[in-house]
Amino acid sequence: MVKEVLKNLFSKPATVNYPFEKPEPLPTTRGTLTWDMNRCDECQDCERVCPPMAIKVFPEEKKVEYSPFKCIYCLLCIDNCMQQAITHATIMAAPDYKKRVELFEKKQ
Repeated sequence: MVKEVLKNLFSKPATVNYPFEKPEPLPTTRGTLTWDMNRCDECQDCERVCPPMAIKVFPEEKKVEYSPFKCIYCLLCIDNCMQQAITHATIMAAPDYKKRVELFEKKQ
């Protein structure tokens, strides 16, 4: 047991010193979602398959509202998007105190 204690005492820590060092995200990390409105045709497939109803599509105004606080990052919206307009990054959103809604609009 003394051998294990000495080994752990003089070895590198197994964890990351989080606030000061940011860990590298894994390739399978499910991160923030973004819409490419040039590809989106406002078909509302993503809205229909979203379990927590975090996506709201307004076809008349050509915009998409996305609520990251409701999202469970199941990526069903990405799997069902026929136009491949939705992508996700491996970067996680920073913690926030206020609920926000992201708005994606098609440029005229």
